[in-house]
Amino acid sequence: MDRTRRRGADRARPDLAREDELRAAYDAHAAELHRYARRQLGDDGAARDVVQEVFLRAWRAADRFDPEVASLRVWLFAIARNAVIDHERGRRVRPLRLLPGDELSALAESEADFVDDVVVGWVLEEALRRLSQEHRTALVETYLRGRPHDQVAAELGVPVGTVRSRVFYGLKALRLAMDEIGVQL
Repeated sequence: MDRTRRRGADRARPDLAREDELRAAYDAHAAELHRYARRQLGDDGAARDVVQEVFLRAWRAADRFDPEVASLRVWLFAIARNAVIDHERGRRVRPLRLLPGDELSALAESEADFVDDVVVGWVLEEALRRLSQEHRTALVETYLRGRPHDQVAAELGVPVGTVRSRVFYGLKALRLAMDEIGVQL
């Protein structure tokens, strides 16, 4: 955790209210945000609208950005997630009638589930990066891969109690990392 805070303290806080800083943030992150939005929405025009909305929201909320909590990239992707969800909600309110009603609603539900799954995976990956290697390995092997503690302990060459302890403290650190990112559990 101290390592994360130190990295955050070393970064200069961009003043997104200034045009040059906002332009630099746009140049650095717009293409990646566009790819993310296009993957989620399946529409290039909608993805461009979402990216524009992301930077408008970032500009309006520039005073709430804290580099000690999350990097600019993470903060922008959190805004992008919300913008994608808002866009999907708006599209559901005004659905296109290109497909029969039941097919359209099933498609909208599957897209929303897909968007949530991708964003949850991305946030979890970002939170796992903030953990120590030992905690990350213990959590990935036991929770994500569903392997028994004794099997993981034998593979790592440590006692089973050590693996259990790493899982316990890893979960605590993961909760803290997700809080820092801004995810409510």
